[in-house]
Amino acid sequence: MVDLQSQYAKIKDIVDPSIQDVMDNATFINGPKVHEFQKNLENYLGVKHVIPCANGTDALQIAMMGLGLQPGDEVITADFTFAATVEVIALLQLTPVLVDVDPVTFNIDVAAIEKAITPKTKAIVPVHLFGLPAEMDAIMALAKAHNLYVIEDNAQAIGASYTHKDGSKTKAGVIGDVASTSFFPSKNLGCYGDGGAIFTNDDELAHAIRGIVNHGMYERYHHDVVGVNSRLDSIQAAVLDAKLPHLDAYNNARRDTARKYNEAFNNHPNIIIPSGLTECEGICDTCDCHVFHQYTLNLKGVDRDALVVHLQSKNIPCGVYYPIPLHRQKAYMDDRYNESDFPVTNALIKSVISLPMHTELDDEQIECITSTVLSFIDSNK
Repeated sequence: MVDLQSQYAKIKDIVDPSIQDVMDNATFINGPKVHEFQKNLENYLGVKHVIPCANGTDALQIAMMGLGLQPGDEVITADFTFAATVEVIALLQLTPVLVDVDPVTFNIDVAAIEKAITPKTKAIVPVHLFGLPAEMDAIMALAKAHNLYVIEDNAQAIGASYTHKDGSKTKAGVIGDVASTSFFPSKNLGCYGDGGAIFTNDDELAHAIRGIVNHGMYERYHHDVVGVNSRLDSIQAAVLDAKLPHLDAYNNARRDTARKYNEAFNNHPNIIIPSGLTECEGICDTCDCHVFHQYTLNLKGVDRDALVVHLQSKNIPCGVYYPIPLHRQKAYMDDRYNESDFPVTNALIKSVISLPMHTELDDEQIECITSTVLSFIDSNK
């Protein structure tokens, strides 16, 4: 699904000396490379504060801790996403409230959010799924009307732009009160281990979060708040700082691949191609709203699981994100949920398939992938 070796080979001459510099100076934790990357990412995103941490899951948990959410507070998020989003809600003894998603974008359904708000609701966590930002204008308006926090889960959409209704653009992850991201190796901006970060424009919140990530310390051995041990190590920061100048090129390469996939699959009666490349035409000067962390098809009248087996038999990687909705996961089952509340999610888990998507795909590989998918579907109608 990703080709990190080929990507590394192209930037080896930049990455290796940066890592060697960390080794030579032995500044492994909170060294100069961490601070350099932090500042450079702040400038790239146009955000006041980037607080690096150990991984994306920690980033989301720490963001919630920084907001002072209390056990029993309700947090609304999408049912169709990776478990980390709801995992941290449960770990903090908050109450997760799962809602359905939009059938076109796969992102959280704003109408479902509004329906789920109660007096106990304190926050909304929109997930920018597969690289496409959620409908943030509507979500922010809803949050303002109900005095709620907005915590963006930006693990899959680093570098994506959100186009507001007035035509202006903001990077995903700097619209809500706070955001989290992951630098897992397969992400659009990935390190060579685990890593994550929190973004915010709120000075007080940033101060709180900086203490939380470091055992609650602002001064060594003075623990002012309950914290955790979650720091981005300097080697990972060196890798990320070397790759950051290439992020836009990486995302453009993913969009180019998505266009080629779309050309092959468009207008096929059994395939719904991803949204995000054409919807903003006439608003965006350039289409940079989707960064295609995943390229996900929605199949109609196709045995998805049989297609997975067929692709695997041809040594073509694929993925099903996600095969089980969160409301049916054993850890998060709750009598509050009714299957009738999740018609879109319950349909998507049976029909979605994600194809290889990375910066190194060439035309020959794309042709092989698309022709294999199409021949299977057309021969099994």
